[in-house]
Amino acid sequence: MYIKKISCIFSAALAVTLTVMALSGCSSEDVPADTGTASAEDTANESVLGAVDFDHELDDYEPAKDHYSFFFTYKIVHPWWDAVALGMEEAQRQYLDRGIAVTYEYMAPDDASAEDQLERLTEAEEGDYDVIGVDVADAEIISPVLDQMVEDGYKVMTFSSSDAHEGSKRIAYVGNTHNYQDGADLTEELCRKLDYSGKIAILVGSIGAPCHEDRAKGAEDTIAGYPDMEIVAKEYDMDSVDMAYELTMQILKDNPDLDGLVCCNMSNPVGAARAVTEAGSDAVIVGMDHDKEALHYLKNGVIYCLGVQDCYSIGFDTIQVAVKIADGNLPGDLFPEKTDEITTIIYQGDATLMLELLYGDVS
Repeated sequence: MYIKKISCIFSAALAVTLTVMALSGCSSEDVPADTGTASAEDTANESVLGAVDFDHELDDYEPAKDHYSFFFTYKIVHPWWDAVALGMEEAQRQYLDRGIAVTYEYMAPDDASAEDQLERLTEAEEGDYDVIGVDVADAEIISPVLDQMVEDGYKVMTFSSSDAHEGSKRIAYVGNTHNYQDGADLTEELCRKLDYSGKIAILVGSIGAPCHEDRAKGAEDTIAGYPDMEIVAKEYDMDSVDMAYELTMQILKDNPDLDGLVCCNMSNPVGAARAVTEAGSDAVIVGMDHDKEALHYLKNGVIYCLGVQDCYSIGFDTIQVAVKIADGNLPGDLFPEKTDEITTIIYQGDATLMLELLYGDVS
């Protein structure tokens, strides 16, 4: 069980946000030529500052109660969900300033597991929660359970990066609605970098996780459009850096002429970059999100580009939507059925500013 919120990162981010506009000297290296007419420095700053939005205020909705209790369960203990928790904390703080107490459980297993999520949902049904929120571990297994919970009278929403199956009875979703497109966009960048020719491996993540599977499908469909490109391996690393490293080492052993890797979660770009560095490979890596080690690999040119999701906004909006759902509201004027959060692709020249913005890292 995991109930952890990393306030130190949020504090550092706020401090840097106050001064980041004064930064200079960050050039955006290796950005595709068609990014527009802005200077390289302006392009880098705009990409980074637009990737994560720390400036949020609650809307003017008046909650019906002065206390709310929520239950949130997500796929795996990992820094990505720590970042989501930071946005949750800020929404919680702003509600408290209005005299409204929001408390919540925020828990996940150490290893991604649909079975574990089922157990947590069963426990949540016994609790007195206003809303139960789920980052779906496996859509095939979890979606029918959520439907039954709604039929049984529970107020259920989904959040983070993985929604339930289309047509699910869950009330609303807050998070990434375009995982397939993220996979396609990252892979298009890889294809362009490789002049649309080469051998590619895909590291997916957790079996059945909608976000990971959708990104992999986007990658596969993109590569299928180029006759001189070939997928030579597709492996599931279960969102583990160590497993991603081991799988990449084996892929490189089997395919020493590997040209590129598409990494579909936050862990596998790190594992892949460690392996590529150790093996002395020239394989080009594209991947997801803002892991600190991954950003350093981006800065050093080992990773070509990263698709960074706005986890902070996901967390903030999840709490705000949960309050409205708890009051009996349904999607419509107050909130959409799906609150779409952005993904921004960043490049080598963006890495320094992103490291400082998110981690206060000026090394």
